[in-house]
Amino acid sequence: MILDHAELPLTSNDAERALHHWVIARRIGTVTHTDPGSHAFVLLASVIDTSYKRNVSPWPYLDEILRKRRRRLPAPAPPPPRPAA
Repeated sequence: MILDHAELPLTSNDAERALHHWVIARRIGTVTHTDPGSHAFVLLASVIDTSYKRNVSPWPYLDEILRKRRRRLPAPAPPPPRPAA
């Protein structure tokens, strides 16, 4: 029960605000008209948002994933969080 965890927020406003720009991008884009397109969009959104929250640029990591997967190698682990400057 939520009341047993005082450290958790009582609303989902932060999560909803974090997703708002992705929902708008999905609506105006055409990539999500297929299941594979929707899956790719959600994965990219997750990697980008998580990277920014970890204070890390997502682009070098995404570049590394694409290079490794093209060679049929496993995807690398995400970069560790960096302390805020």
